[in-house]
Amino acid sequence: MNTDFKKQWFVLYTRPGCEKKIAELLEKKNVVTYCPQSRKQKLWSDRKKIVLHPLFRSYVFVFTTPDEHKLIKQIDGVVNFIHWLSKPAVIRQEEIDTIKTFLKEYEFVKLEKTAINLNDRVRIVNGPLMMWEGAVVEIRTSTVKIILPSLGYALVAEISKDNADSVMSLQEIKMNAG
Repeated sequence: MNTDFKKQWFVLYTRPGCEKKIAELLEKKNVVTYCPQSRKQKLWSDRKKIVLHPLFRSYVFVFTTPDEHKLIKQIDGVVNFIHWLSKPAVIRQEEIDTIKTFLKEYEFVKLEKTAINLNDRVRIVNGPLMMWEGAVVEIRTSTVKIILPSLGYALVAEISKDNADSVMSLQEIKMNAG
């Protein structure tokens, strides 16, 4: 099977504030989209209200083939696809699933731009992200950050440090065996 025709997740870069509108327009054209939204508390002088806002500003994820990109780029409000090494960046299904799980389990999720560094590896041993592995980026009393390597972002939510367990890297296992 030719991989050029295989559907994959790509990232659209949109004009600011157009994420939801573009996702709706693409859904009407039978394109599978994902526009992750997080809750945010807005304060007015007379009230507080919880509103949904796009987690990734100016990004909409689309599940499509590269052949469909030209048609998608013609939609008003779409700037372009995000590129990596001169090709449209492909997002792994596992990362889309991680975002969905994270947003389902935690109410107020923030997004932080992060650099990917080689650090200690951990595996979540309890809670909604049980058995997920990742790199330790920062340790606080009750905060966890999940790295999305292909996007260069970290999802941030509250979690107990007791729910994470250290995992040995392959290099450490080889050193201990030798």
